[in-house]
Amino acid sequence: MNLKKIALFVLIASFYNCKQKSSEPESTADMADKVMEAKDAIGIHPFEHATFVMTYKDAVIYVDPVGGAAAFKGQPKPNLALVTDIHGDHFNVETLQELNVPIVAPQAVVDQIPKSAKINSLVINNGETKNMNVSGTDIMIEAIPMYNLREEALKFHSKGRGNGYVVTLGDKRVYISGDTEDIPEMRNLKNIDIAFVCMNLPYTMPVDAAASAVLDFKPKKVYPYHYRGTGGLSDVAKFKKLVNTGDPNIDVVQLNWYPNN
Repeated sequence: MNLKKIALFVLIASFYNCKQKSSEPESTADMADKVMEAKDAIGIHPFEHATFVMTYKDAVIYVDPVGGAAAFKGQPKPNLALVTDIHGDHFNVETLQELNVPIVAPQAVVDQIPKSAKINSLVINNGETKNMNVSGTDIMIEAIPMYNLREEALKFHSKGRGNGYVVTLGDKRVYISGDTEDIPEMRNLKNIDIAFVCMNLPYTMPVDAAASAVLDFKPKKVYPYHYRGTGGLSDVAKFKKLVNTGDPNIDVVQLNWYPNN
């Protein structure tokens, strides 16, 4: 084989390998770091269950951080933490202390923080709105009710105790459901760009109720999260099918919220 043929063979092989690599699916972990929204990027990195990191410009927001500061190794230092409820999968004093981060939380959460913890807390309750500057970035936080509707589940989350949140970042509105069922306050949301919606039994709501609510308030993009219950993981593939059968324009994004399962 002469040199020209060898060179041609190498070129073709290299091109084929590149094409093969580019067609391989990315892992969920890789994809999580690349979730971007519109011109101003909103970064989303899931950790486990209800816990994730959201970034926008220089603002770094930890949502329901639990598991100790070591769990967030490699992530940028938070400027703010949002806490939704008093339960241990949403609220952990030791983690907040280790992170040394100010928090926004409902009164019920703040009431459980010992004075010795010295955690800087801003109370926001259902129906209230706070405008904040986080690391030079103006954001707006609205506290949305989160509670149970089914008779057998009323003991888990009473109305007024915990918060869901709508966080406005630039021109994008991000809804974080916290622990809730398909309440009217969720169904009546408007102009939501990104939504994080829970679905686990017996604590929050079944998949079909979550899908029905999403079809009512029609976010542009929805992430099923907080979907581990006493019977295991909820069927998020079914959730996606129900939502997209009702409205194919809603982008349902499934990330790996349970990396150790």
